[in-house]
Amino acid sequence: MKKQHVKLSETDKKYLEEKLRGGTLKVRIQKRINGLLYLDQGMSYGKVSELLSISYQTASTWAKRYKIDGLSFLEDKHRSGRPIDITEVERAKITALACSEAPEGYARWSLRLLADKIVELEIVDSISFKQVGNILKKTNYNHTENDNGASER
Repeated sequence: MKKQHVKLSETDKKYLEEKLRGGTLKVRIQKRINGLLYLDQGMSYGKVSELLSISYQTASTWAKRYKIDGLSFLEDKHRSGRPIDITEVERAKITALACSEAPEGYARWSLRLLADKIVELEIVDSISFKQVGNILKKTNYNHTENDNGASER
């Protein structure tokens, strides 16, 4: 007798089949749905992993996660990522510095020059020129223009 790894309820089965028929899905979600349906049909982890080009362990994990979380396991959990370490006040100071006059001997601020000056002024402990560029990008700052919108009053 075959071991059935997952037993889907009728409502879950209908929901999954509707989801497959109903338009565009992310590939990983589509694979998870197909994996659950195959496991419900009594297929082994090995057969499911072969059909969906996944590892045996992944098929096993899907079955365990379905038993614990239900259908909510289809979507990935939120990942917090790296916390934002530059405050809005610091961003404003960086933008104000970029809008100020370039130092003696320079026609305009470069991102590397800005990054060095920001650390020198102790606005932040450390910052890369790319991060400076990303901050200024969100403010529509153009570091190649002489007039960056700062008022000359």
